[in-house]
Amino acid sequence: MRKQKKVKDSYVIMTELVLPNDTNTLHNLMGGKMMHWMDIVSAIAAQRHSNRIVVTASVDNVSFAESIKLGNVVTLEAKVTRAFSSSMEVHIVVYAEDIPSGRKVKSNQAFFTFVAVDQSGHAIDVPEAIPETDEEILLYEGAMQRRQLRLVLAGRMKPSEANELKSIFDLKEEEQKQK
Repeated sequence: MRKQKKVKDSYVIMTELVLPNDTNTLHNLMGGKMMHWMDIVSAIAAQRHSNRIVVTASVDNVSFAESIKLGNVVTLEAKVTRAFSSSMEVHIVVYAEDIPSGRKVKSNQAFFTFVAVDQSGHAIDVPEAIPETDEEILLYEGAMQRRQLRLVLAGRMKPSEANELKSIFDLKEEEQKQK
């Protein structure tokens, strides 16, 4: 039987201050810097869940809902949403806060995938992730569809084998027929 760990045990909060060296010529946080911070916070969450060395396997769409300005405080929150055999999906949410004005906004979110490896760099099994809250359960339930989409897009799975994705399209076809 696979070891189990609660999703909440992987939760990580990281806080950064946007300094001049982190910004572009418009004084907004550079996207590469944001991705760097996201990779760090999500790797810590994956390590916390697996108790292993982890490597980044994939990064889903990262888009900015709002720009992050020079002087903002950036808070990144990450947690494992689901664990497969050796891989883990991690959800990251990013907030930007302008402390003088008291304004805090959700800037972006993304899903990163990590693989746990041994000292030789070979993939190794990870504990099952156990969701408890409604949000954790929702993220857990959608993880298989996101995983299959990643694998199809990477050419590592045939679309015809992506049963979880097919169920989405089958449902939509049924809804169209009912209208």
